Amino acid sequence: MEERARAAAEASRAKTSDSDALQQNYVTPGLAGQQISTVDNSRTFAPNIACQKTATMLEVLVQPAGTGDLGKVTIARDTDLDGSVDSTANLPVPVSGICANGVISCQPGTWNGCSFFRWDVDAAKALKLTSVDMPKLAGCYCLNNSCGTNLAWGNMASVLRDLGGGMIGALTTADPRYGVAEAVIDGPSIRYVGAQSTACSANPDLPQTAYRANPATIASDAYAASTGNSVFQALKGSAIGSGTALQYRHCSIERRVTVLKPGAEDIISRTSGGYSTIENGTSFDFLMGSPADNSLAGGSCTLIDFRMVLHVNDPDRIVDARLVQFFADDWAQVRIDGILVGSGPSPWTTLGLPPGKCELKKTFYSYPNLDLRSYLTAGDHEIWLRVAVAEGGEGFAQVHVDVDNSCKTLEQVVDGCGAIVSDPQCKLDSELADGVQTWINGVATGLRPLPQTRILGGPSCPTQLTRDFFLKDRTYRCAVDDIARPDTSRGAYIIDHSTETMLADRTLQSDGSYATSTRAFSLPDRGSVPACEPVCKTRAPKANSEAAPDGVVGAKQNVPTGYDSFFHACTSDNRCPAGPGEEVVSACGCLDDFPEAVVMMQTVRLAGADMVCTGNVP
Repeated sequence: MEERARAAAEASRAKTSDSDALQQNYVTPGLAGQQISTVDNSRTFAPNIACQKTATMLEVLVQPAGTGDLGKVTIARDTDLDGSVDSTANLPVPVSGICANGVISCQPGTWNGCSFFRWDVDAAKALKLTSVDMPKLAGCYCLNNSCGTNLAWGNMASVLRDLGGGMIGALTTADPRYGVAEAVIDGPSIRYVGAQSTACSANPDLPQTAYRANPATIASDAYAASTGNSVFQALKGSAIGSGTALQYRHCSIERRVTVLKPGAEDIISRTSGGYSTIENGTSFDFLMGSPADNSLAGGSCTLIDFRMVLHVNDPDRIVDARLVQFFADDWAQVRIDGILVGSGPSPWTTLGLPPGKCELKKTFYSYPNLDLRSYLTAGDHEIWLRVAVAEGGEGFAQVHVDVDNSCKTLEQVVDGCGAIVSDPQCKLDSELADGVQTWINGVATGLRPLPQTRILGGPSCPTQLTRDFFLKDRTYRCAVDDIARPDTSRGAYIIDHSTETMLADRTLQSDGSYATSTRAFSLPDRGSVPACEPVCKTRAPKANSEAAPDGVVGAKQNVPTGYDSFFHACTSDNRCPAGPGEEVVSACGCLDDFPEAVVMMQTVRLAGADMVCTGNVP
């Protein structure tokens, strides 16, 4: 039996060992309606995996002119895939350059007077050329003598692939029912084997293709399909699907945002004392005392107190607070909450009489500009002006405060799902994030809401806020009563105690005890499996004929030549099937050029970023 199994494996490997073998033995004949043989070649059959198939869906024949342009391009099609060509046409313009999705036509042999065309289809699904601007074309390169000599004949295979690929792209985009199985190049022509394999429908507007424009409908359509599927419903109604009592719990995670614009008086205000508050925009001047000349009467030395209470609601919005000035005839001291912050005309630190003659017969002025922000914490604060007067006098103090009354955003994410998430019996069943279905029936849909910008605060204080989400509406499925689980202890014992050469077992006896046993065993030789499909890398010189709106790239370079890189699947004897003019860069093996690809993509990205003007030239 082992010999037969090995023989069958070798026969299967011969037909499926690499991508070329799979395509030659199964993919191409399967889609083209040709004969396929069994693994042992004992029988052949014609599969019917496509509604229609043809060996020549599209054939393109080119004829280069002496100027290097493609002077004539003939297109033959089997439009109904019945096996016979029923449409033939010639391009109305010579081809001077080829793009991934179109062609460029210039004055023959030059890159002057160029017109740009994109492959398209008309109402009858026939190929046509649509005139467009060059930026709407991709991957363009020059072909005629203005870029080099003999470019078309010297690179005929790649020219045909690029030219035909653009046509096939337009055809399959317009009618997604059709697929291409193989492209065969024969001299100056390329032939595509095609089939209608997507759906057996006479209408090219297939409902399946709607997902490309609106992928969000996949999840809801899949759910609708499952509700009408007997197999799915049978599984859902089985003991595994319904044997556990479930409870659905609903919760939400909400981003709550409040926009505040306080009035200046909501930040700091005079609640008592003082005689005036001068408000100017976002600044306050609090005045206290009796500044009129000789408005205060005293005896030999009289102490007169003035008290003003300031209430602070939001100290963080106080930008600046200062004791701007104070003056007195004769003496004065200023305290905040009992702490001395200024006195004069000479230091007066006690609560008693001044440390000198009370009558000075003049008014002294002080401009300390003292920062008071450290004193003005949240709450009430008393500003105390004490004046010592002999005979007649006056006293005054001024506190200046600047505030910030701009709009302020208070943001809080209220997670109402925390308690449910912490329950190990609960699993997320569905989630709507800002109206986008991110989870359904316990499966992530792969969709995420785009960051949203909302204008909050109303007309008095408009504020833009951009966040990843504002509301997540969730439903959790929580198990309430577990079903009886099968006893898997024997299988666990076998797995945990067995080795590569010894099988351990444990069985339950009638008296409730366990009996253990071991026996030797071995697996048959499984043979070796290649780590990869061996490939090789080659390169061949090429003219830098890529084209851009500014002209041909090679015309801007000192050395207008470069190399094309190719990868080939190696032959069974590990040889690299290099094409004409190609030199081997990396011999057959498991090649990994990912680092090189990353470097190339990063180079192109940074080069493109460097070419963008990000500032004004002074």
